[in-house]
Amino acid sequence: MDEERHRGTGEAARVGGSAAEVGRVAGSSGSAGVGRAAESGERAAAGLDRRAELSEFLRTRRARLQPEDVGLSGFGRHRRVPGLRREELAQLAGVSVAYYTRLEQGNGRNVSTEILDSVARALRLTDSEHAHLMHLAGPKQHKKKSGAGRQKPVRSTLRQLLDSMDGVPAYIIGRRSEILTWNRMASALFGDWSQLPPAERNFARLVFLHPEFRDLYLEWDQKAGDVVATLRWEAGCHPDDPRLSALVGELSVKSEEFRRLWAIHDVKEKSFGVKRLLHPLVGELTLSYEGFKSAADPEQTLVMYSAEPGSTSAEGLRLLASWGADAARVELPERP
Repeated sequence: MDEERHRGTGEAARVGGSAAEVGRVAGSSGSAGVGRAAESGERAAAGLDRRAELSEFLRTRRARLQPEDVGLSGFGRHRRVPGLRREELAQLAGVSVAYYTRLEQGNGRNVSTEILDSVARALRLTDSEHAHLMHLAGPKQHKKKSGAGRQKPVRSTLRQLLDSMDGVPAYIIGRRSEILTWNRMASALFGDWSQLPPAERNFARLVFLHPEFRDLYLEWDQKAGDVVATLRWEAGCHPDDPRLSALVGELSVKSEEFRRLWAIHDVKEKSFGVKRLLHPLVGELTLSYEGFKSAADPEQTLVMYSAEPGSTSAEGLRLLASWGADAARVELPERP
């Protein structure tokens, strides 16, 4: 196996800027929005502004709910705000309007777990969203800094495991969507990542900055949303990660789609699902994927893809395995 693909992703993005700053300007449109995103992306940042993130997260979660969704009568014909009003949310959570207003303004200090649980239930948060709320509103964790969030090396036994999966596309992804290592079948399916500079071996950059990945994913919008939601989750877990802030700043400057999705504040952990791909050699593939966190380092996730036995997708994977390294060299045609 090529030693180069076992190295870390190397240097961080060249553009600095806090994730929170970018989030506040991401909703702007046109050249003014790009300019403001660029300004925030070019400023050096200590990390994520948790108060601003908490405020925007609660506001966007409240805006997606309607009174009828939570069993309330939609009093008032003319609603001037999207979704639930603050007083409606406070009623559901069992807190005063003034208390919830302070919380939504980012004043999360000294809020009890019980109150946050009540707010999460009222907002109908998913498990990932609930945990994200706890990260944003809970006491700040003063973690010991170690190499500005540098990735730990992948254990040799995990690399051996990847190499042993002859017919299974698999890779290990770390913090900030950095691709740490992969096997031969992953190269055949996604392309030869060893040909990329280490800093470009990053799923977020591939999805938003490499046009061939837009052609590879038949449901690119879904993939893009998943990538941004995972980065948003990591921003809550690691608010002081300057390399994550730099990545968000860079993508916000270079991709309008990223700016739009970042402003939505969706959060999601790496887990499982189904992806539909269009490969230039074997055509359309419908593949299930599963993510498994490393016991030695929970920030490293092994992701494996499989097809339904006996399906055309399973036959496609078998053909890719027979092509081997040659499959990774085929360029994706432009989709009409």
